[in-house]
Amino acid sequence: MKRGRPTWSEKLLQAPAPHTVLLERSFADVPSGSHLLIPSPAVVDQFVRTLPSGTTLTVKELRQQLARLAQADHTCPLTTGIFLRIVAEAAWEQFQAHQDLTQITPFWRVVDPQSPLARKLACGKEFIQKQRDREHVAATPPSLLHSPTVRSRKAKSTVPQIRQ
Repeated sequence: MKRGRPTWSEKLLQAPAPHTVLLERSFADVPSGSHLLIPSPAVVDQFVRTLPSGTTLTVKELRQQLARLAQADHTCPLTTGIFLRIVAEAAWEQFQAHQDLTQITPFWRVVDPQSPLARKLACGKEFIQKQRDREHVAATPPSLLHSPTVRSRKAKSTVPQIRQ
């Protein structure tokens, strides 16, 4: 009997390992000649889990920090967005299965409730905002949504090395 589509949690675990590529042509905001990290959902998940309560990062900051950890010039914007969605949806599945909120990946620290991604997530932007409120994260003014310096309380987190 053929199974249906994999769950988000299965997608989180089944993705290929992270690796870097040398770009021959410019891609999105990444110039040619750059070493580009293609992360994995597991790497994104591992990184987001290290963010302390009350801390937020933009997706751009997440990409910058992942690239730095992998000793790459940039992180792929396309796969990072896809993998962040997988991380968020898998965490929501775990929460819906009655897993303690403190045990799931705190994706709300990276996914802005006003972002296009938040509108796609099964949890809804209200859940993300509720978690940010619970952690006393200040609201981000619309003019600063894409600023790499917006934070609520803490400046940086300690993150594990990315293994390639």
